[in-house]
Amino acid sequence: MNHAGASDRGLPDAESPGGGKLVDNIMHFGRALRAAGLPVGPGKVIDAIKAVEVGGITNRRDFYWTLHAVLVNRRDQRELFDQAFHVFWRNPRILERMLQVILPEFRADVPDEKEREEISRRVAEALQPPRSHREDEGREPDEENIEFDASMTWSDREILRAMDFEKMSAEEVARAKMAIRGMRLPIMEVPTRRFRAAEHGRRVDLRRTLRATLRTGGDEIPLQMKQRRTRHPPLVALCDISGSMSRYSRMLLHFMHAVTSDRDRVHTFLFGTRLTNVTRYLRARDVDDALAKVGANVDDWSGGTRIGHSLHEFNRLWGRRVLTQGAVVLLITDGLDRETGAGLAEEMERLHKSCRRLIWLNPLLRFEGFAPKSLGVRAILPHVDDFRTVHSLDSLEHLADAIGRPALRRREGMDGWIEALRRVEDEQRQAQGVGR
Repeated sequence: MNHAGASDRGLPDAESPGGGKLVDNIMHFGRALRAAGLPVGPGKVIDAIKAVEVGGITNRRDFYWTLHAVLVNRRDQRELFDQAFHVFWRNPRILERMLQVILPEFRADVPDEKEREEISRRVAEALQPPRSHREDEGREPDEENIEFDASMTWSDREILRAMDFEKMSAEEVARAKMAIRGMRLPIMEVPTRRFRAAEHGRRVDLRRTLRATLRTGGDEIPLQMKQRRTRHPPLVALCDISGSMSRYSRMLLHFMHAVTSDRDRVHTFLFGTRLTNVTRYLRARDVDDALAKVGANVDDWSGGTRIGHSLHEFNRLWGRRVLTQGAVVLLITDGLDRETGAGLAEEMERLHKSCRRLIWLNPLLRFEGFAPKSLGVRAILPHVDDFRTVHSLDSLEHLADAIGRPALRRREGMDGWIEALRRVEDEQRQAQGVGR
């Protein structure tokens, strides 16, 4: 880089007093973002340095958005970049919270309760300096140093399988994605209207029987049997990508990519404030390429949630196209609707009547004290056949088993939730009566 040109345009010269550190810091900042999970390579680092050279450094806000314009290309990367920027470029309050993650023994000395808010572990691990080799200096020469490699042992895998997606570090997220990539759904076969020849079928195939009779000259009538063809039903996923669901929706998109690669007739829709069909993007063989296309074509990532409006759009435009031959529908949302459930009950009823089975996946269900109190949850719950949590690898495997086996009856196992819903409604009616 031409340092003279850099000085003219506002970038500190490496030879000037107090300069020479900005270029190195931008390079180290790019490495930190890459370690935290952002796709930042040498090319983007060079572009970031050139952008700062052209734009200059007049204030912290302009510097932030200059780097943001170069290093962030997807909506789901904004929060990670924001945390990493304020930690790396020395925001005192966020740096203090960062040190609480790295050095938890200092957490008790923080008086303010808000300062106890946990920052992203991915940023913490990315910005934590590597262990120096000097730590081993001073060790006795004859002292035996025994190391155990316990990576991905049975205990480690068990911990990872039960860990919440929201609490995973960058390394754990990468390992979880590898595990999701190998998941397969058991094929649940359902009978269709078509028949096929079968030696031990239960119905007589009249056409084939007449043909066989003509071949024998009519002396004998060899009965030919048939049975129904079977085929697995279509799978339709409606995934919430609002801010409260962002980490879970990213992992579930990896799951849906694995399912799409494993079987046909899989349809995936994302919704926040609007509905987006991403089925064709997930058909790409490479998962990174598929998710990059999804991120480039979805505009409302990590925004608000309009569940009723999105389901209305799905029922009106896509229901008759994809809900054929008894489709199984996965509704992935926490039920928190910014429109307080307006029109949601009617759209859920229509969706429930249009599919074979409707499974609601809600990460909030992992909490023991969860109760159907919000208006969105109360509008959705009466119209689902199964209610499950989806926050870890274990929950995804249980979901795969649930999809692979047919239910004995619709709404099997929902009696307890319906009773809980009735109790909540009774309590609210009593509270309204007391208020009056």
